[in-house]
Amino acid sequence: VGLSGIVIVKATPYKSMNQISNQDDLHGILLAENIIGVIHDHYITYYLDMDVDGSENSFVKVNMQKQMTHGESPRRSYLKATRTIAKTEKDAQVKFKLYDPKEYHMVNPNKRTRVGNPVGYKLVPSGTAASLLDHEDTPQKRAAFTNNQIWVTPYNRTEQWAGGLFVCQSHGEDTLATWSERDRPIENKDIVLWYTLGFHHVPCQEDFPVMPIVTSSFDLKPVNFFERNPILGTQPFSENDLPICQT
Repeated sequence: VGLSGIVIVKATPYKSMNQISNQDDLHGILLAENIIGVIHDHYITYYLDMDVDGSENSFVKVNMQKQMTHGESPRRSYLKATRTIAKTEKDAQVKFKLYDPKEYHMVNPNKRTRVGNPVGYKLVPSGTAASLLDHEDTPQKRAAFTNNQIWVTPYNRTEQWAGGLFVCQSHGEDTLATWSERDRPIENKDIVLWYTLGFHHVPCQEDFPVMPIVTSSFDLKPVNFFERNPILGTQPFSENDLPICQT
């Protein structure tokens, strides 16, 4: 996704930073004479009705952890991956933490590879942002879906818009966060993965009047969905693509 457009601004009597004794009075960034750029956020929520090899799926968090060797090896530490299947909606709520890394898999526990792994796909996030507003602040009540970066809910055809049907009139009673409070079972169910990608925007002079494009993204990648690497069965484009051994 790419963001551009006309930056949010407001008027000010200040024409130069030299006139400002306390920058807290700005409530933003001085971009030009008499113009302040307002600090704000952007969020895009993706509704991912995965249905991996069927409609009955489970959400799995794969937690990467450091393990110590305790002297039985010349190495001092190694990595361990622990899989946890989310039983209910609250189990699946995720706030990203740099030093608590996880992978996020949507799997079909009823379909397995020949060696026994459940077939699945994983969400691979890119750069994102988390809201810093108070949860009781009016705009944050409406945007409560930004309280987590990942949510998982049972499929419900009436629950398709993370901010509800009428966001600007909302008091927070019809959002993804409200639905998820019911803490419904999600293991081996028809479920939906919600991923919120975000941007903090502290405007700068290069953003005024039209900001350059800022981008971010995410990937959905197979994880044990195929029996082997699919590229192994790909035919070469030409004879020159074939490996040649020379003596």
